Amino acid sequence: MSDNAITSPNQPLYQREGAYIPRVAAVHDLCGYGKCSLAVAIPVLSAAGCDVCPVPTSLFSSHTAFPGWYMHDTTDMLPDYLAAWAKIGVEIDAVYSGFLGAPEQVDRIRDLYGMYPGALRVVDPVMADHGKVYPTYTPELCAAMAELAEGADILTPNLTEAAIILGEPIGDAWAGEDIADDEAHRLVDALLGKGTKTVVLKGIQRGDGQIRNFVGTSGGAFFEVANEFLPYMLHGTGDLYCSCLLAAVMAGRTLEESVRFAGDFVHDAMIVSSKQPEFRDRGVSFETLLGRVADLLK
Repeated sequence: MSDNAITSPNQPLYQREGAYIPRVAAVHDLCGYGKCSLAVAIPVLSAAGCDVCPVPTSLFSSHTAFPGWYMHDTTDMLPDYLAAWAKIGVEIDAVYSGFLGAPEQVDRIRDLYGMYPGALRVVDPVMADHGKVYPTYTPELCAAMAELAEGADILTPNLTEAAIILGEPIGDAWAGEDIADDEAHRLVDALLGKGTKTVVLKGIQRGDGQIRNFVGTSGGAFFEVANEFLPYMLHGTGDLYCSCLLAAVMAGRTLEESVRFAGDFVHDAMIVSSKQPEFRDRGVSFETLLGRVADLLK
């Protein structure tokens, strides 16, 4: 974990060195159909020259927007899985966590932090959107996920997830996605107050054709990045955003470059997706754009 607070958007969060290929522990679910989680993280980070080491938190037949999905919780196997890593001396440069299957899996992420104290800690607190919690998330799991904000180097919540982490209302009492700059600043500062070093607050919409993300750091930097709002929702865009952000970070790009790259990539992937059959169900398609990720290393 970095000891230096980012004071400028023009600072990198990771220093790439020569021909070294960094290793990323990707703690996410594996989904058989529907573009999300490890099915996104592995190709995106690999294209950025990272060695992706999956830690599967659960197995899904498809994403949960489909009816009749099957889930297999991997919680019981994870202690032995990580113990086996320790026995063979696996080294890790970043721990990137997303969807979790049970509250106990937060302890496994903390195990990884203990095994790799110098690794970058990237937390995408995947648990809710549009004021509603995802079907597999219990109150206990949400509370456990919120604990990961403490000490994260990068935290990437949407507005609903930020509210859960901060103990603020969701559901019918949720404030919605149309918030002012001052409110965005308040939320970012409150999340930084939890011990996070860099916060990317995602998904502010004001009906003006733009979607905004606000970025703040414990070192005092604060800025906004906007993209064209596209009038349809796709499964997996949050996973793609955070994976692209981390890809740019691990390529040695600055914080602002990384945030802008992620927003631009997701925007263009959504356009590509709209040209695919049954795209609203299938999820975000990005495969033909992966060359842009590889170009981060140039």
